[in-house]
Parts: sequence; structure tokens; C-alpha cells
Amino acid sequence: MSPAGGVGPARPPHLPAAESRPSPRPPGRRDRARLPGYVLGTRPGSHGPCPEPACRRRDPRGYFRTPLPPLSCTMGQKKQRLLKARRHQSPSDGTQKPSPKELHLGPPATLGPTRSIYFSSPEGHPARLGSAFFDQPAVSLARAFLGQILVRRLDDGTELRGRIVETEAYLGPEDEAAHSRGGRQTPRNRSMFMKPGTLYVYLIYGMYFCMNVSSRGDGACVLLRALEPLGGLEAMRQLRHALRKGTAGRALKDRELCNGPSKLCQALAIDRSFDQRDLARDESVWLEQGPPTPSEPAVVVAARVGIGQAGEWAQKPLRFYVRGSPWVSVVDRAAERDTQAGATACSHKDFNCLQTK
Repeated sequence: MSPAGGVGPARPPHLPAAESRPSPRPPGRRDRARLPGYVLGTRPGSHGPCPEPACRRRDPRGYFRTPLPPLSCTMGQKKQRLLKARRHQSPSDGTQKPSPKELHLGPPATLGPTRSIYFSSPEGHPARLGSAFFDQPAVSLARAFLGQILVRRLDDGTELRGRIVETEAYLGPEDEAAHSRGGRQTPRNRSMFMKPGTLYVYLIYGMYFCMNVSSRGDGACVLLRALEPLGGLEAMRQLRHALRKGTAGRALKDRELCNGPSKLCQALAIDRSFDQRDLARDESVWLEQGPPTPSEPAVVVAARVGIGQAGEWAQKPLRFYVRGSPWVSVVDRAAERDTQAGATACSHKDFNCLQTK
């Protein structure tokens, strides 16, 4: 019988009343994790993540609430960890090992030419040809162009590339088919009298462009007639579709992209704005050394195309193209037979076109 007369065991006199009795256990781990600002793993009496007293304060239940430590505490801990790491890395003899960053501060192991990512060709492509390449007579330059890579970089960074497979030489004032015949200079043909490697771009039929490169000798140049497309073919196709006249719905084959001087300019987005540019220094168009081949390709020497009004000069063998190339604009079967038979000759005091097999 309890003192109050009720049923059940009597409450010992030394215990406080139920309403003043503390909770039987502190909140569990999961309960404490719900407290705002509480970091899991801290408990009363611990310093938490930060040893500074200013970083600690108790919540109403007596547990530490650990906010983010101040910057001074974080930096101090980082310095301590860094000092410990350095002590562990120091060898026993007292010498200090250089850090990984210090290993790269010295001069490079090998010194050599560096490649600019802004102007030179990308890795895997040979360097561009300089001014010395263009400083040769028109005939030898026209032959030297065959096999070289013409590169055009568009405004969006896309590079269009093609191997030159057909050229024509124009010899200057004595050449009745040249724009500089008789030595006349006009604003249109001024590029022909500039230094070798200067682009001469002119308009024909009021709608098409042709691209030439000046050579050694006043008024002499080389016309680029055809390319073998190597890179950026889809961009070339879009440019041709946007600029060509007629048959707009027919898809162009690869061999139709650059098989002609005006087609070449359309596919590479070459217009009058490229006139008088230096092919050796320009950032939008340049020439690269072509890859080596096991054997030198056979070169056909034929008459130039579309100059019937030039008299005897219309028959001069001043057109050069790679035999068997499907990207050539006009194939001259008679000239190919002559080349295969043995020799093609022409006479002029400034050049010799004799080709002997």
C-alpha cells in the first residue's frame, strides 16, 4: 500500500516529483542531428571542428552548435597541415625536395622552334611556304604549285584544304593572253606587278572570281585552276550551293567542288577582298608543303584554256596538270599522248618547257 493509499509501489522519498525529473536520456544521435547548426559527431565538452572558443556556443539542450569556422581558423589549420606534410617529405639528410611546381620552373630540356596556335598550321600539318617559294619565274612556279596544299581559314575557324592539281602560267608584257600584255598597269591588275606571292583576284563575266599568284618578273603570275578537296568538303559544298548559278537542286559531287578557277574561288569563299594579299603572310589563306609521294606524279603540259583571241599565244603549252587526276578542269588527250610519247617543247627566251621522259 502506498502512503497515498493508492495501489502500487511507493515512490522513494529521495526522488523528485515526476514533473521536475530530468529526461531519462539525452537526445539520440539522430535527434541531435536535427538541431539547427549541429555538426554530427560533436558532443558536450568537445571543441568540434574549430579549437577557437569563439567558434563554439551551446544550444538550449547543452550541445555544441558548430557554425562554419572563421577564415582565420581555416587558414591556420591549412598552414599546420602544410607544415606537417613538408616535415614528412623532407629527407633525413636535411636537403629539401623541390615541389612538383618547382620542377617546371627551369628552362625546357630542348630548345627549338615553337608553333603558334594563332598563326601557324595545326599540329600534324607542315609549316606554310614562305616568300622564297614564290620568288621564281612563272613557268617554274606553275609547276612547283602542283601537289602543294592551299588552305583557307573561314571567319568561324573552319579550315578548307585542297591539293593543287592544275595551274596556268602568264608571262607578263610579252604574253598576249596576260592582263599585263604590253606592260600596261591598271588598278585592276596592279597585283601582277607587286612582289612574288601577292594574290591577284579579278572578276570575270560580272559574277565569277579567279585567283592568281604573282611570280618573279613584272606582270607575270600563275592562275590556280583546280584543287583536289582534302578537308572541309561539306563547307565547300554549302558555299558552292549558295553562290553557283542554276541547277541549285542537284547535289555536287566531290570532284565538282574545285575543278575550275571560279569553282575553286566559290568553294573557298575567295572574292575581290583577297586581291593584293600576301600568300606568304596572310592569316586567312596560305600555302603548305604537300606530303611526300613515293614517285613524282606525271605532269601534262598543254595549251591554256579560254584564250582563243590571243593568237599564237593561245597554243603555247603553259598549262600544267597532274595526269590522271579526276579533279582537273579540262583534260587534253592529245597533250597527254605527246607527254607519254616523249617530249613536249615550246620556245621562249625566258623559259624552257621541254619535258623528256
